[in-house]
Amino acid sequence: MSIINSQIKPFASKAFHNGQFIDVTDQTLLGKWSVVFFYPADFTFVCPTELGDLADLYPEFQKLGVEIYSVSTDTHFTHKAWHDTSDTIKKIQYPMLADPTHLISRNFGVLIEEAGLADRGTFVIDPEGKIQIVEINAGGVGRDAAELLRKVKAAQYVAAHPGEVCPAKWKEGDATLAPSLDLVGKI
Repeated sequence: MSIINSQIKPFASKAFHNGQFIDVTDQTLLGKWSVVFFYPADFTFVCPTELGDLADLYPEFQKLGVEIYSVSTDTHFTHKAWHDTSDTIKKIQYPMLADPTHLISRNFGVLIEEAGLADRGTFVIDPEGKIQIVEINAGGVGRDAAELLRKVKAAQYVAAHPGEVCPAKWKEGDATLAPSLDLVGKI
């Protein structure tokens, strides 16, 4: 069953954010665009490269009104320890959610049960709390924050322009399509 356009399920989490522990729930995500970015574990190898890449582009996401939430099955204490010891992770200004009970990972369908870790899952959520984009990668395949930013821009464009769609490789300012009978077989 597809989770596209489905409502996010309830959750509550402690998070490490800007030197503090904060509470984040499913309700926190409502009212703005959000990216929920699952990764397997702190103190690993591919994960810091992805999280650092997101940190580098975080100001661009913020300009679009998008909040990023990274999530692993580690605790908020582990997130703080990683933040305090890694130059790459020190750059992070977005909330790092703890999921030691695995509830959030299960809710989004990315929990690797036998390992107790999350797959590399990326979810773009609209202001109503509905999932608009899903990407799940194998553990050894890192994601690209610039491509994620492009996809968020496309999702926001489509949401703001009913009746238009963004073709492959669409970038902000490029032409879009208006699906109609006239286009069938002509693209």
